[in-house]
Amino acid sequence: MKRTTLAWPMLGLLAAIPAGAHAQSAGASADTTFFVTSVGLGKGADLGGLEGADRHCQSLAEAAGIRGKVWRAYLSTQATGGAAAVNARDRIGSGPWQNAKGVVIAKDVADLHGPDNNINKQTALTEKGEMVKGRGDTPNEHDMLTGSQPDGTAFTGSQDMTCGNWTKSGADGAAMLGHDDRMGTDPGPPGRSWNSSHPSRGCSLDALKSTGGAGLFYCFAAN
Repeated sequence: MKRTTLAWPMLGLLAAIPAGAHAQSAGASADTTFFVTSVGLGKGADLGGLEGADRHCQSLAEAAGIRGKVWRAYLSTQATGGAAAVNARDRIGSGPWQNAKGVVIAKDVADLHGPDNNINKQTALTEKGEMVKGRGDTPNEHDMLTGSQPDGTAFTGSQDMTCGNWTKSGADGAAMLGHDDRMGTDPGPPGRSWNSSHPSRGCSLDALKSTGGAGLFYCFAAN
């Protein structure tokens, strides 16, 4: 009888542990400072602008138990309507950045945009600590929205490379995409890099899917 009486308080304590605590220990680390969004916003490349994309990063991180950080989407915007361009590389802090398993993917901005960064299929994990489906998987979802040149800067000129600065979800426009499962330096015309591989065929979710995407993007802790 005494052993049964002592068991009930222990069961109560276990039941009181938030479900999120178990999820974090099984997936993401609280020290995570880089991840790929596990889901898109459902409207193709219309992310609600940079603000909407940043909110998505923030909400996914907090839902995974990664708190106390300011998250920024790795996205550039182009100069239009009198507004200056925004470079993705200038929005993400100074590093270093590590994934949900504690693996460092880059020590600083220069390293991130150099040939020796550590972004590949095994390291470009979601906020839950899961790999993104890429080459050889069904469906292939390795296309990441970036709107950026290889050095992380915005495109110049009038050609749309950001789906209207992340507000379009139709057939018109295009966005530059990167491959999160790049293999080494992944050369090719154009270079298959993590942040600047090829443009999309449009801005709708179907257009993104047609080349191997799902409206996903990179998130970095900027603080």
